[in-house]
Amino acid sequence: MRLCYVADACSVHTQRWLTFFVKRGHEVHLISPKPADIEGVTLHPLPDLGSALLSTLWGIRVTRSLIKGISPDVLHAHYVVRYGWLGAYANFHPFVLTAWGSDVLVVLNRSWIYRYLVRRALAKADLVTCDGEHLREPLAKLGLNEEKIRIIYFGVDTKKFSPGPRSEELLRGLGVPDSPIVISLRSLNSIYDVGSLVRSIPLVLKEVPEAKFLIFGKGPEESALRDLAKSLGVERSVRFMGSVANDLLPQYIRSADVYVSTSLSDAGLAASTAEAMACALPVIVTDFGDNRRWVMDGENGFVVPLKDPEALAKKILYLLKNKDVRIKFGLKNRKIIETRNDYYDEMKKMENIYKTISNEV
Repeated sequence: MRLCYVADACSVHTQRWLTFFVKRGHEVHLISPKPADIEGVTLHPLPDLGSALLSTLWGIRVTRSLIKGISPDVLHAHYVVRYGWLGAYANFHPFVLTAWGSDVLVVLNRSWIYRYLVRRALAKADLVTCDGEHLREPLAKLGLNEEKIRIIYFGVDTKKFSPGPRSEELLRGLGVPDSPIVISLRSLNSIYDVGSLVRSIPLVLKEVPEAKFLIFGKGPEESALRDLAKSLGVERSVRFMGSVANDLLPQYIRSADVYVSTSLSDAGLAASTAEAMACALPVIVTDFGDNRRWVMDGENGFVVPLKDPEALAKKILYLLKNKDVRIKFGLKNRKIIETRNDYYDEMKKMENIYKTISNEV
């Protein structure tokens, strides 16, 4: 098939999605305002006019012209805001639209114009995919017929993210060779509330003073989080790791003992949580969205209340003190991801949808 996407070329999720279909032998085109080199993908750049509004309005015209020239079997836009608008107003069918979460959840509280444009994009789509069951209701509130919705998880590359030994070399390089490790992989944005993790650290160190916390990601909250760690007197127990290449992530995850996500909002199962589970790590997640569909409290991890450092600290301590429980939870997590959230299985489901919809529309 000839597939055309409208999406953020710099997103690792976009890159992984498109790479699968390239490797399956499909002709893949990407229309994007952001430059990126994705092997096997023909990139069609959109102009940046310095204004989001002007860029979007002009982008609709350019996108429509590009799609006419590409003449794909399927047009697929990822993220309803902006990319979905560009795809929808190209007036091409079959048109598939993927909601990522915040583009649907946050927009409900924005201006009427945002809600109107999102409603229009959803209405023009022949099919809408998302990776979380709890997005069905918000999509329905925006006027989407639920019969149009399909759940397709972004999935984890279980070949790449797999159980393995700790990297002693890596841990020595970080200066934490013999320490229990707690890892966070969420971006340093307010929506992920990494501050609650930092506030839990003094409580953990009272009972496990040798514990170390690896906090990955970049974002506008980084400076404030560093200041918070310093004010709490725990800066020596925290490593702010910044961004790390996706290929190196499995080594860091395997070298940790506990994974934590303090997010205040997620679409489905967060990619980083799924990757930690695939590497057989026990996980602690906040009670939001679909998390309880994946993490059964006390069976393969723990679900804690939002913004509750004390509850978080108790669960971190329990796992750090009980190696046999960590191992048991981790093995269950690996099985869950293999069975329900494997990248290859999910993309094959999407491939079948493309084949079906290209024949129907």
